[in-house]
Amino acid sequence: LPCSAAANLRPGAEQKVVFITARVHPGETPSSFVCQGIIDFLVSHHPIAKVLRDHLVFKIAPMLNPDGVYLGNYRCSLMGFDLNRHWANPSPWAHPTLHGVKELIIDMYNNPKINLEFYIDIHAHSTMMNGFMYGNIFEDEERFQRQAVFPKLLYQNAEDFSYSSTSFNRDAVKAGTGRRFLGGLLNDTSYCYTLEVSFYSYVLGGTAAAVPYTEEAYMKLGRNVARTFLDYYRLNSLVEGPLAPTPK
Repeated sequence: LPCSAAANLRPGAEQKVVFITARVHPGETPSSFVCQGIIDFLVSHHPIAKVLRDHLVFKIAPMLNPDGVYLGNYRCSLMGFDLNRHWANPSPWAHPTLHGVKELIIDMYNNPKINLEFYIDIHAHSTMMNGFMYGNIFEDEERFQRQAVFPKLLYQNAEDFSYSSTSFNRDAVKAGTGRRFLGGLLNDTSYCYTLEVSFYSYVLGGTAAAVPYTEEAYMKLGRNVARTFLDYYRLNSLVEGPLAPTPK
């Protein structure tokens, strides 16, 4: 289909939604730069971005903990809560941003015209290098294998993304996180991840030298995350003209 006639945008058609959140932990500033890279790319005139906008709906909450960020907190909100442990039952009074986002996600999940296919929560990591992902563990082996597809594609697009550091777990300590809670709530066509990026550096494949992260490098990772949806949904043939590279 030409972009203007994309099935995702026809009145009454099912919408494929990618939901992205960031900065639930105020001190993890790299997550904001990664999220900014995603947003800047998606609203750009890049031919890949145009195809993605025609075929997918992106919902982005770039700062889940604005009061914690304003106060300069490292992990908690104004009320002293680690919001990423309260997804199961967020309070509209104590955790208002989390409550609002969760309500929106549940409303979309219950809408038969919306298919919420991805949830990605962006964080920064203080001890590990590179970008990497956490995913969930499922009893269904096929679902577990399908969940590995997106990080494998991202590894091919982003030189600073490490698939070897990507892991899938059901650690009890993480039970209240967005990735764990929504992974248990949404159906088997939805994939929930935590995207982590190092606070300090990354190592390129085949080398041992650490490359310091910069604001631009974080935003480049964000652009590559957005670019990977083109590969995941096999939309490459719809990009007009020669396939332009993702901005470096």
